[in-house]
Amino acid sequence: MKIKLHEPTFGEAEIQAAVEVLRSTNVTSGDKVREFEAKFGQHAVMCNSGSSANLLAVAALCNPLTPNRLIPGDEVIVSALSWATTIWPLVQYGLVPVIVDIDPETLNMDPQEAVKAIGPRTKAIMPVHVYGNPCDKAINNLGLIVISDCCEALAADIEQSDFNTYSFYFSHHITTLEGGMVTCKTVEHADMLRTLRAHGWTREQENRQHYEGIDDKFLFVNAGYNLRSTELNAAIGLVQFDKLAGFVERRRTAAKYLGKQFAYYNLSIQKDMGSSWFGFPVIVNEKVSARALRDHFEADGIETRSIICGNIARQPGMQLWPHRVVGDLHHSDHVMKNGFSLPCHQDIGYDECNYMINSLNVFMDNHA
Repeated sequence: MKIKLHEPTFGEAEIQAAVEVLRSTNVTSGDKVREFEAKFGQHAVMCNSGSSANLLAVAALCNPLTPNRLIPGDEVIVSALSWATTIWPLVQYGLVPVIVDIDPETLNMDPQEAVKAIGPRTKAIMPVHVYGNPCDKAINNLGLIVISDCCEALAADIEQSDFNTYSFYFSHHITTLEGGMVTCKTVEHADMLRTLRAHGWTREQENRQHYEGIDDKFLFVNAGYNLRSTELNAAIGLVQFDKLAGFVERRRTAAKYLGKQFAYYNLSIQKDMGSSWFGFPVIVNEKVSARALRDHFEADGIETRSIICGNIARQPGMQLWPHRVVGDLHHSDHVMKNGFSLPCHQDIGYDECNYMINSLNVFMDNHA
């Protein structure tokens, strides 16, 4: 049996939706994008990736037109266990990441470590909801601006922060092939996101501005990018969104079933805080080699991967930019050395779970 980290979530219905858009010739960002945004509720702005969603949120907070904006040198608390494009928008805007350790049970940012990290220049915090597991809500009550990186946590129980970011990459809970979303609390923030998403113009603002003598369709009031999605992406997303609840329920069923067996061998798994289970993370104890166990699974046709990118503070690229580290980050180091993820997606059923469990049993019998 071959068990991949992910199997495609889309099929004929999504293909037909994309073909219909192509036949319409209305392919650039338009009505389908707005309809997909509406699925997420008020103040949702679609873009071309989860990475772009993070960039847009940071760009909005740093913009000269944003009241009490972030400025170069301001600090943003981040989790050591995170992804590169959580961090890069911060350094690209001259902000200083302050890296803190995780709670080893949830794999999310430890709120107590976050409190220790607050200094005179600390203005914001950017928690990552690791592998779909919601962060401790205490993080939203530290008096800081909050950007919640929810790119791995679609459909998890996460409250709205100042900005929440989501990803619809191919391997995520649902896909638009490439795509992302930012949600926020106010129309002012949403309009800023729409302006920055598309060249700095006002065309897509809800509360559009007007200047005498300038065509409203080509009115530029800010610097911006081109981070728009297309109608094809949104059309696929509209079909996918209706499947989301079923996909997540299957992930949760598989994770619960796998968890019982892995706990039998005292292998740590992520404490479930209402997770949508982006994957099934495993942390081995010191008596077992994570590399040996991963090699065993791979030999049995079971794909594995590192948990996110491990401890971001240990990545070479991080050394190029000003940052601050609080504590020794030993929990994140432990995950980087001894952790990995197994498949847990919508196509993992009992047969696949039992195959992974039997593979684990063979390994443990030979390494007892």
